[in-house]
Amino acid sequence: MVFISGEKTVELVYPRERTLFAVLAALSGIIWLALIIGTLGIALLYVLLFFVIYLFAQSGFIAHIRGTGVLVSAEQFPDIHRRVLASCTSLGIEKVPDCYVLRTDFFNALATRFLGRNYIVLFSDVVDALESKPDALDFYIGHELGHIHRSHLVWGPFLAPAKLLPVLGAGYSRACEYTCDRYGARCCYNEADATAAIAAIAAGSSLWKTMNAAQYSRQQADTNGFWMSFHELTGGYPWLTKRFAHVLAYRRGQRYEPPRRNAFAWVLSMFVPNIGGSVAGLLFVVALIGVLAAIALPAFQDYVNRANASSMNSHVEQARRSIEDYVVTNQQWPTGPADVGLSHDSLQGGTYVVMVKEGGDIVVTTSVGRSATIAPYVEDGVLRWSCEGDLTILSGLAACEPIADEPPAAPE
Repeated sequence: MVFISGEKTVELVYPRERTLFAVLAALSGIIWLALIIGTLGIALLYVLLFFVIYLFAQSGFIAHIRGTGVLVSAEQFPDIHRRVLASCTSLGIEKVPDCYVLRTDFFNALATRFLGRNYIVLFSDVVDALESKPDALDFYIGHELGHIHRSHLVWGPFLAPAKLLPVLGAGYSRACEYTCDRYGARCCYNEADATAAIAAIAAGSSLWKTMNAAQYSRQQADTNGFWMSFHELTGGYPWLTKRFAHVLAYRRGQRYEPPRRNAFAWVLSMFVPNIGGSVAGLLFVVALIGVLAAIALPAFQDYVNRANASSMNSHVEQARRSIEDYVVTNQQWPTGPADVGLSHDSLQGGTYVVMVKEGGDIVVTTSVGRSATIAPYVEDGVLRWSCEGDLTILSGLAACEPIADEPPAAPE
């Protein structure tokens, strides 16, 4: 669908929406398929559970709207009803959604869906604020009809897994907002009506009437800094100044060229998932890193400890066997490491030192000052070993466990 302004034609759908939708749809399809296959279909049970939870939550919201709001009809707020019908006709929407006016503390409007039925909700503050310029209300109506016409509400659950991805998920949400702004502008009779609707969101129910539209449009140039870029890239809505400038360009049949975002903001935003804004995303990343660290660090420390214990055992066993071989061969105790073939005074690892002393004593010392001694002695004519010292070291040494094979003969 296109919009014609003078001699220029502008596409009604924001260009990036279709591209991002295709990417997210493909990724979501892969994710859903992997979940179903990987869990042998169990994931479908969770989907059903989430649907039931959503059903009850959404039913409560719809019940509140229908039980509290005012249903717009030919007899109730007929002017708004005519606007809804005219906007549906302009956009080619055959099935007119129910429209309600609801009193809230928010200045906006929304579209929602429940069991195949679409709803538009206009918050009463918006209607009151535009009393002096009622044609601007068409922008809100058209915007929400855009969500319905583009099936944003229908595709939402399917796209949900991929929409959590950094950059892509938030980018698609922003593109959808730009598209719906075009729908809103398409339903307005002139440029001033469309911009007045956005001005009311920006400046409030009264000040929008005296707001300088051209100056506000130029204000979008301030959004290209690092922080402005980062928080927009990780959020689902474009800055309102950019939406304002975009609507102006669209109404005039011009191509919208937003300010370039900061390059470093792009890099950082790639690490922030789309879970409700930059702050929530950063908190999620920090929490995830904390959880991973809590799992990984003990496992890594355990790996390091086991590696050190294995290396220590290897060096102690090397020294013990060398001493036993020396004793059997020479029938005397070694006087130092050189007697048992050690080229250095000690065998060293990352956190320990193994030394052979005179008489064949093996002394193990750790980097934190703990030590243990494995000493040879003679009992009933055979060579045996005694272990004394720090229990933390001794408990990890195989040399201090009972030896299955027959000990060698001791020197006379």
